[in-house]
Amino acid sequence: MYAWIWRHLPGPFAVRLILAVVLAAAAVAVLMLIVFPWLEPMLPFNDVLVGSVATATAVSGAAGWADAQAASPAP
Repeated sequence: MYAWIWRHLPGPFAVRLILAVVLAAAAVAVLMLIVFPWLEPMLPFNDVLVGSVATATAVSGAAGWADAQAASPAP
């Protein structure tokens, strides 16, 4: 793939090298500015939960231990 791109770039070695760097920078810019921001909300990195829902509810103080146990699904 890279050899095919290199063969199709015009000019001598220095021009090809500059064009290759520009193409790589453009690819990185498209990924960082368009693709990754579009994809980020679909990734599960913000859905972090340590323990079970019942433990998290009981520890947070939103409900008592009995309420948390009643709300959790039975195994």
